[in-house]
Amino acid sequence: MEAPATSGRPPAGLMTLTSWPLLYHSTAGSTSQGSLAQGSHVDFSSQQPSAPTRLPTRAWLPSFRLGGSGSNKWSNKSHLHRPFALGVGAGTGGSMLYGSVGAAQLGGFWPFKSKAKSKGKAKKRILVLMSDTGGGHRASAEAIRSGFQILYGNQYQLDIVDIWSQHTPWPMNQIPKTYSFLVKNGFLWRFGYYTQQPRFMHVPFLKMTAVTARRHIAAVFDHYNPDLIVSVHPLLQLVPLTILHNRIKAGIQRPIKFATVVTDLTTCHNTWFHKNVDRCFVATEEAKQRALTMGIGQHKVTVHGLPIRPSFSQKLPSKHRLRQQLGMDLQKPAVLLVGGGEGMGAIEKIVQALVEQVGPACQVVAICGRNKGLIKRLEAKPYPAGMQVTIKGFVDNMPEWMTACDMIISKAGPGTIAESFICGLPVLLNGFVPCQEEGNVPFVLKHQVGAYEDKPAKIAQIIHGWVHEKRGELAAMAARAKAMGQPQAVFRIVEDLATMCA
Repeated sequence: MEAPATSGRPPAGLMTLTSWPLLYHSTAGSTSQGSLAQGSHVDFSSQQPSAPTRLPTRAWLPSFRLGGSGSNKWSNKSHLHRPFALGVGAGTGGSMLYGSVGAAQLGGFWPFKSKAKSKGKAKKRILVLMSDTGGGHRASAEAIRSGFQILYGNQYQLDIVDIWSQHTPWPMNQIPKTYSFLVKNGFLWRFGYYTQQPRFMHVPFLKMTAVTARRHIAAVFDHYNPDLIVSVHPLLQLVPLTILHNRIKAGIQRPIKFATVVTDLTTCHNTWFHKNVDRCFVATEEAKQRALTMGIGQHKVTVHGLPIRPSFSQKLPSKHRLRQQLGMDLQKPAVLLVGGGEGMGAIEKIVQALVEQVGPACQVVAICGRNKGLIKRLEAKPYPAGMQVTIKGFVDNMPEWMTACDMIISKAGPGTIAESFICGLPVLLNGFVPCQEEGNVPFVLKHQVGAYEDKPAKIAQIIHGWVHEKRGELAAMAARAKAMGQPQAVFRIVEDLATMCA
């Protein structure tokens, strides 16, 4: 029995402005995303539950704490999933505060099978918390899941859950939908981002979220019964840790280790870091210093790199062979132009500038994602004789395209930068999401692996230099980028997470 769906409610409206930018993302190139719509039927009796999907809420029913204050210590066989019991003592209000199991189970209304009744589990269970505010968080979560499958086969059950959109009540579950609007309006985004940096600003908001969403998120913990929780989103440290702490303290939750995998390179919002996590994995020394500044113990912080898709770690054919397979010119320098999964950015203007200023001296590969209008316009354009322009939509073989090209033009998403380094591509950054991606520009410039320019005409001038008089500089940047690449980062992270489950 489910509570009424919330998808028909009015928009969240003018919510607190400073709470919006906490759901910022880090873009990881073109990623394929899919999720179940709210209201879709899902069979939760399966031993391998699907995710993400909204669990039925029980906030509409009262619930009662089991037993008295001194008799509720957690037990793997009893209290966590006992349907109902009356008791006296301080425990009566426990479920109201900590989301313990309540009266809904008495009449068989609760649709989940208890995971705690099994004496031995064939697989260790890992719950990955994320939110679809951009593609980077899901891409990182999927990369971690793929890494587990490659290294450990079926020894682990890894569930990815969009906890913010699917398991918080209205209007909080509407906040991620405001992301695209806000990042396009830099002033609003910056205002919210920086006003929420101090603890005295973001802690009250997140504490309120923990209280408001405690039953929904507790239901997720009860259902998946994980051995380890991993967060790949800045907003999902304090909230789940608070709920876990209160449930463990009340004796209705067994202790569970908690790890954070930071998906930003350098500019990391303070909400990424909570001193009570068991491990914190970061991509760079800059991010490590921010974690230490925020009070996380040095023994908890590990620099492995970003968890990039395992396909970027595989051995590929030579550049010459890849160009043959992809139908590219075998000799001319190749410029890869990407705009993310939605084909955003000034791709069309940049292509035209390259046509006018570089012409047949190079070839261009434009990855337009799901932007069908852009694909049609570029395909309809006339191009100079001898200049090959390859137009692609959404592709699932980015490692091949990156390896086959000589340079890349992209916004400063951390995933795309990390992937480019692995493939030895100098990066010409042409934009960034305000705040969280701004630090990636000086990072690239400091390490001399690329350049920054947002005007199409000047972008074409830089490319002209790279394919003519600055070919030596281009080769040097490519070598430095390759040296900075960390194709094994996802596997090192997975190995450490597996150790945490032991």
